[in-house]
Amino acid sequence: MTDAPGGEVASVDSVLVALADPTRRQLLDLLAAQGEATATTLAERLPVSRQAVVKHLAVLDAAGLVSGARVGREVRYAVRPAALDATARWMATLAADWDRRLANIKRVAEAAERDSR
Repeated sequence: MTDAPGGEVASVDSVLVALADPTRRQLLDLLAAQGEATATTLAERLPVSRQAVVKHLAVLDAAGLVSGARVGREVRYAVRPAALDATARWMATLAADWDRRLANIKRVAEAAERDSR
C-alpha cells in the first residue's frame, strides 16, 4: 500500500482478504439488503451450512465489515461500512496515482512523437 498509516494498511489488507471469498461477498450483499440478520437466516439463503456462515461472519467481523449484537439468544449481524469506506479511499488514491503516471507517459510519448517529426 502507498502512503497509508500502519493500522490502515492492516485494515485494508484484512478487508481485501475477506472480500476475496464469493460467499462472504454474498453475505455482505444479503446483510446490506436486509439491514440485519442472524446466521440461521443467512444460511437459509446460501448453499452452505449455518456453521460455515458463522465462520464466514467471523472473518467479516475481524475485518471490521460486519458486527454482531446479541438480542436475547440470537446474534444479529449488520454491515459496518467504515472499513469498506477506508478500502475504497485507498483504491481511489491508488487509481489516481496510476492515472497521473499514465498521463505522464502519454505526455512524454507525445513529446517524443512531435520531436521526431
